[in-house]
Amino acid sequence: MDVFEAMETCRAIRYLRPDPVPDEMVEKLIWAATRAPSPGNSQGWEFVVVRDRALLARLAGTLGERMRAGTAALAEGLEPSQARILKGAVHLTESLAEVPLLVVVCARNIYPPQAPQEIFVWSCAYPAAQNLVLAARALGLGSTFATWQTLAEAEFREILGIPDDVTICATIPVGYPDRPFGPVARKPVAEVMHLDGW
Repeated sequence: MDVFEAMETCRAIRYLRPDPVPDEMVEKLIWAATRAPSPGNSQGWEFVVVRDRALLARLAGTLGERMRAGTAALAEGLEPSQARILKGAVHLTESLAEVPLLVVVCARNIYPPQAPQEIFVWSCAYPAAQNLVLAARALGLGSTFATWQTLAEAEFREILGIPDDVTICATIPVGYPDRPFGPVARKPVAEVMHLDGW
């Protein structure tokens, strides 16, 4: 798939079928993630690939209750598109045990070597996460970029054995889509581009 077509149709997919993702596709996703740039080519990223149903069920149990509690107040008064996004996010956390694959994108604070700074953790992890999401789209897989770990970071660390010196940056559920891909809704370029200054 052309990279521009992948970008244009890389809608967040929050409804996934339970069909397993083949090993070679999983490896291709991580390969794509590691083609991303990183500060000074430090490559401080790490990826926890979760397919074990028992682990996913434990994560779902923790996330589901926190997501419901956290979104109840948010749901009131939302415009329809935002309400759909919120509903999809809640659905995804509640059905996480059936998701075939969850990739937890992590990174270490290692750059610059003589005085590491946290900002470089994020500038390493997020391009890798974006590459993974685009690769998933190119392979016909649905995914979405999520930050659920902020709701239950201690539990994520304990359930998945993630060391304290590793930053959990994003969680990306991946699987075959249960809803169609389609064009992303974005502002026109003219509204966001400032030529030769603001």
